[in-house]
Amino acid sequence: MTATAYSAERSTLGNDGRDSRVHRPDRRQINWWLTALVAVLSLTIFIPLYFTVVTALKTPDELGGSGFGLPDTPAWSNFAEAWTLTDFPQALMNSALITVGAVLLTLLTNSMVAYAIARNMHRKLFKGLYFYFIAALFVPFPIIMLPVVKETALLGLDNQIGLILLYTVYGLSFNIFVYVAYIRSIPMELEEAAITDGASTWTVFWKVIFPLLGPMNATVGILTCLWAWNDFMLPLVILSDPSAQTLPLAQYVFQGQFNTNYSVAFASYLMAMAPLLLVYLFAQRWVISGVMRGSTK
Repeated sequence: MTATAYSAERSTLGNDGRDSRVHRPDRRQINWWLTALVAVLSLTIFIPLYFTVVTALKTPDELGGSGFGLPDTPAWSNFAEAWTLTDFPQALMNSALITVGAVLLTLLTNSMVAYAIARNMHRKLFKGLYFYFIAALFVPFPIIMLPVVKETALLGLDNQIGLILLYTVYGLSFNIFVYVAYIRSIPMELEEAAITDGASTWTVFWKVIFPLLGPMNATVGILTCLWAWNDFMLPLVILSDPSAQTLPLAQYVFQGQFNTNYSVAFASYLMAMAPLLLVYLFAQRWVISGVMRGSTK
């Protein structure tokens, strides 16, 4: 062994002769106060969820007792009754169609608008457009509700297609805000290399930028999905055909007609919530990744 190799080997050894390149275990202490706070805050989700489940499984006679007590015998018939009274399959199909359409159109259009603004922020026009879209975040929907309803009726968009377009437009302000911050963190060298190889701007976006927007697309997609699925106000004022009503609208009519049968009402809430929970459980890792990457540059 040469003197140089021997010196290099000795430099990796500690005073006790052990290899210093071996990673030692992380000895950071656990913040128990923060852990306890998170555990307590989690109860704000689990307690209402537990209350919803036990209420949906009770009979009307059992509701007079403890609200958190378990039912003597689960009343599964509540779900069958809610299925029939709300015309659940039709309302579910309407909500799914509107939600999927709004998510896809939002991801395709909002990301392109944000890319154009992010890469031209040095120009006054695009910078003005950026602040114009951000300013729209501060405009409450009730202020423009009546003009929107009138305009959609005149254009024949008081249907599911018009509702999808409105979700795409109304989400543009917030989505541009998060997209632009994320796109500006992507190195320009990637686009310059593609342009050098002969790629057009359209090709650069779809082949280079859009695949890198995966985490942020998941974030925008799940937020749009939550909004479109749970929204009550827009379907109420836009949809004119009763057969096109979404799940929130169906539950509103159901609750108005059977306002004392809380067991069946809560059963319908659980059935409406189940598909969205599955979507969120599937996409949560991309949502968290998008939030973490968007917070760093």
